[in-house]
Amino acid sequence: MTNRVAVVTGGASGLGEAAAKRLAADGFDIALIDVDDTGGDRVQSEIANQGRSTKYYHADVSDAAALDDTAAAVARDLGTVEALVTSAGLTPNSEAILEMDMTAHELMWKVNYFGTIHACQSFGRLMVPQKRGAIVTLGSIHSRLPMPLPAYNPGKAAIERLTQLLAVELGRFNVRVNSVGPTHVMTPPLKAAIEAGERDMTKIMAVHALDYLPSTEDVADAIAFLCSEEAKAITGVLLPIDSGALAGISYKTYAGGVPWKQ
Repeated sequence: MTNRVAVVTGGASGLGEAAAKRLAADGFDIALIDVDDTGGDRVQSEIANQGRSTKYYHADVSDAAALDDTAAAVARDLGTVEALVTSAGLTPNSEAILEMDMTAHELMWKVNYFGTIHACQSFGRLMVPQKRGAIVTLGSIHSRLPMPLPAYNPGKAAIERLTQLLAVELGRFNVRVNSVGPTHVMTPPLKAAIEAGERDMTKIMAVHALDYLPSTEDVADAIAFLCSEEAKAITGVLLPIDSGALAGISYKTYAGGVPWKQ
């Protein structure tokens, strides 16, 4: 498993950091892409301590040309890219469509959706000639349900459809493309939002089937599975990592109540 390279956008923190460290534990050398130089240098050092080759690249995923240049640098510095995780993204607060900040709306799409496309293009082109690869995009339970997040929510729905399109387009080259769909994950931004009163943990937990929110490591485990040979027959899916939220949201808010409380 030497000289297998995984690229993680948004790898300087949160889900990207956890995915990078999990893939390193599976024997991948890691290319970290982010704009957070402090976090990127820290994660690079910690992965190096795991005994894997790793390098941090400063690049904005909304810049297609920058990602093309970064992809060439990764191939030159680390070798053949076999896995890509598109974790870079922005997290919003709720807003009304008629009153939303269109500048912020456009930035959300540039980073979350177009950033995913740019990464898949730049690194997918490296996978096609070698006829081998696995791409995992970061979707969300917001890919499946309407939420009052008019930039983030449609963007995550678009990422699920993009994943399906790429799965078919790249399947003939033995490149698999899947997505993970987490619910709320206890990342530093979510913890900060809870502390600021922007998120209500009681409301969050009320609709989950399990009394447990996934950790970044739980999501990373699912990503690692989708990048592994154990998932060689899986492509074009969105795998919810949601503690039963997709099942629980309609069930637990049913107007007739839940049976164990009747």
